Amino acid sequence: MQVIALIVPGSRAYVEAVWSILARGDVPIPLDPRLTDHEQQRILGPLAPDLVVTSASELAAVTSADRGLPRARPMHCTSGTTGVPKGVWSGLLDDAAAAALVAEEQELWGFADTDVNLVLSPLYHSAPLRFALGTMLAGGRLSIPGPFDPAGATAAIERDRPTTMFCVPTHLQRLFAHWDDVGVPDLSSFRLVAHAGAPCPPEVKRRLIELFPAGSTWEFYGSTEGQFTACRSEEWLERPGTVGRARPGRTLTLDDDGTIWCEVPDYARFTYYRDPEKTAATWRTEGDRASFTVGDLGRLDADGYLYLDGRREDLIITGGVNVYPLEVEQVLREHPGVADVAVFGVPDPDWGTRVCAAVVGSASEAELRDYAAGHLAPPKRPKTWAFLDDLPRTLTGKVRTQDLRRRSRSVAGGG
Repeated sequence: MQVIALIVPGSRAYVEAVWSILARGDVPIPLDPRLTDHEQQRILGPLAPDLVVTSASELAAVTSADRGLPRARPMHCTSGTTGVPKGVWSGLLDDAAAAALVAEEQELWGFADTDVNLVLSPLYHSAPLRFALGTMLAGGRLSIPGPFDPAGATAAIERDRPTTMFCVPTHLQRLFAHWDDVGVPDLSSFRLVAHAGAPCPPEVKRRLIELFPAGSTWEFYGSTEGQFTACRSEEWLERPGTVGRARPGRTLTLDDDGTIWCEVPDYARFTYYRDPEKTAATWRTEGDRASFTVGDLGRLDADGYLYLDGRREDLIITGGVNVYPLEVEQVLREHPGVADVAVFGVPDPDWGTRVCAAVVGSASEAELRDYAAGHLAPPKRPKTWAFLDDLPRTLTGKVRTQDLRRRSRSVAGGG
């Protein structure tokens, strides 16, 4: 088995390469091509890939024409609340498990050879790659207009007549604002519009339902590690705020504190690559039943519909992208003009959550913006900076981020 890191822009060829790698029993690690050298080294060091692909020619070299069923899931990376990148590894699947993995997605989302999947999110993310690969496995086509732009996405809708798309709420907000200016395109070709990645504002959700064909819009809740629920928007209308019921083949349970656990089929199990301690802390077993948690909190109603009460304590979801404060703090602390720093999120009308940094030290905002640009991918760079004499802390030394959030709500964002 070879582990192959892919650090190239998304394209149809990219999805074909992922399919090829998985079909022969090797493992792709999809990564953001915007990662700095510092970030690449930090992520890939613990994973020790056998090959790192950084060009179109190298991508072609790992792509096969003869492709069967994927024998695994791609190894996507998550930093978790520790800020240390971890590879989520499904293990190699036998024939029955490989077929079941593909069948679950096809049965839930109805992928068919007539589908045209509009790709709005970067393909190194797990959800858009899963939808694109599921479409190709069924014999469908992809429409990939490039880095998200409302005008470009609208042109693709008019040109390619897509039947499916995955999006995050920020995509919808920007599309709707654009359509307010230029008019709503013909959306009748869509049979499936699925959104996830961040809480969707109710007004955005209602407009989504209003504009797209009846029965076509869905929300789902999941993580890099695995999928929990799916929910038609009509169900959301009846139960505002829900993210749906457990996907087929899964069972949800809650601890007394609301921690969400999901029991999954064997083919959906995973480990954190080369991290048995973290793996053990994430799973619990009872006989032959196994459930995992990512530390999110929620409530279940009498009919099994899940409502989220909070994401992981420190996780920031900005524009549908996960940003882990500890990772950003670790990078900023390496600047010689930073004595202390706390990174946190505040609500933002455009991004869902805005990344903010409170800094103690001599560095200026301009210096830190330049430093962040050289060491952090764009979603991780703070948009708001505050400069303090000291960080507010509890008696045990924990930063009181709620105090910082209150201060930052009135600070104008930039960058």
